[in-house]
Amino acid sequence: MSTRERRRRELADRERLFLDKAQELIQRDGLLSLQMSRIAEESDYAIGTLYNHFASKEDLLVALATRNCLSRVELFERAARWAGPTRERMLAVALADLMVIRAQPEHFRLAQFVWTDVIWGAASEASRQRALEASAPLSELVDGIVVEALRNGELPATMSLAPQALTVGPWAMCLGMYTLLQQDGLLDHKGFGDPYRLLFKQLQYLLNGYGWRPLFDPVDDDAVDALVVRVSEAVFGCPSPYLPDHNSTSLKDVSHAQA
Repeated sequence: MSTRERRRRELADRERLFLDKAQELIQRDGLLSLQMSRIAEESDYAIGTLYNHFASKEDLLVALATRNCLSRVELFERAARWAGPTRERMLAVALADLMVIRAQPEHFRLAQFVWTDVIWGAASEASRQRALEASAPLSELVDGIVVEALRNGELPATMSLAPQALTVGPWAMCLGMYTLLQQDGLLDHKGFGDPYRLLFKQLQYLLNGYGWRPLFDPVDDDAVDALVVRVSEAVFGCPSPYLPDHNSTSLKDVSHAQA
C-alpha cells in the first residue's frame, strides 16, 4: 500500500469516527446539545483535527445527514426495480421510506433540522453539493418509475406533468405526514385511525387522480392493508411496517430477506 493510499484510508477512518461519535452524542444528549469540542474530546482527537475534516458544525451535520441518506438507496432500488406494476412500485417507494423512518427516527429528525435555513444556509457550498449528489439517485429511481409508466400506458399519454413534477406530489404527501407524526401531540388521529394507513389511502387517491392504472379503490381499509402487506412481502420479503402486529419490522429484517 502506497503512502498516499494509507493516508487516504486514515483520513476516511477518522472522518467515519467523527460522524459515528456525533451520531452517538445526538442519540444520547439530543441534537441541540451537540458541540464540536465534545465530539473531538470523546473521539480522543484535538479539536483542530476535527475542524480539518469539517469546517463547522453545520458542515458536520450536513455530512452526517448525507451519510444517513445513503441507507435509503438500497431499499429504493429494490422498490424501483421490482417487476410489479409501476403504480405498486410507487407504493413500494413510500414503504421503503417508512421502513427507514420507523427503524431510524433520529435520522429523519436530523434531516429535518439540516434542511432548515439555519443549518443548510450556514453550511459550505461543497458540503451542500455533496448532500444533493447523494440524494440524486433516489429521485432518479422514482422519476424512472414515472417514465416507464408513461411509456407502457399505465399513466395516460395526456399527462401534462413532467416526471420530476409528478413525483413531488407523493413525496410532499409522505414527508408531510412523517413530519406531523414526529411532533408529539401535534396530530390527533383519534378521528381517522392509523395515520400510516391514512397516508397510504391518500396516496391511492392521488395516484387515481393522475389516472395511474390499475386504478384502486381505497375506501376499504382492509383492502388497503392487504395491498400494503402484499407489496411489502413481494418487494422486501417482510411484513407491513405499520400494521399493529408488524411493528417489529426493521432494516435488519429487510437486509436479510430475500429480494
